[in-house]
Amino acid sequence: MDVVTGLVAEKPVVIFSKSSCCMSHSINSLICSFGANSTVYELDQIPNGRQIERALLQLGCQPSVPAVFIGQEFIGGANEVMSLQLQIAMDILQRLVAEKPVVIFSKSTCCMSHSIRSLICSFGANPAVYEIDKIPNGQQIERALLQLGCRPSVPAVFIGQELIGGADEVMTLQVKSKLVPLLIRAKAIWLWNGN
Repeated sequence: MDVVTGLVAEKPVVIFSKSSCCMSHSINSLICSFGANSTVYELDQIPNGRQIERALLQLGCQPSVPAVFIGQEFIGGANEVMSLQLQIAMDILQRLVAEKPVVIFSKSTCCMSHSIRSLICSFGANPAVYEIDKIPNGQQIERALLQLGCRPSVPAVFIGQELIGGADEVMTLQVKSKLVPLLIRAKAIWLWNGN
């Protein structure tokens, strides 16, 4: 146990892995995508790897790798890190959606996203548009949108902090004359006289 404590104390982010474990490498890539530099110990390539693996199993790591420590605290394995990552992405998504009455998540190459934006702007609304292929945490936001049920992930339209959906849902609201009242309730537009 002391050997794990000693290795974890040296760096802010430590991942215990095996060179053949693709999940360990995926978790390391995910952590690096946030800008963190993790120290990776490949248990099958270091002399005391079996001893460390036994200590990790005693800590409750099932399976033994990946085992992630952040700030000397044991976070868990792949499932725990992915769950934590999704929660962070959901928090970011909530903050972005709370900023404006209308928020559209888009990709710079998505013509449907641009069409939905044009439709909403035609009523006088000024949506916040986040092109997830151009912002630093875009991949995490896209995973959160997929988790919320956006298929495809873009366009994803929020009106009044509520997920409306994609292009089909927005167009359905427009056809049923429900889009403008929704924009008015969200205070994205004040009045609409149809001109």
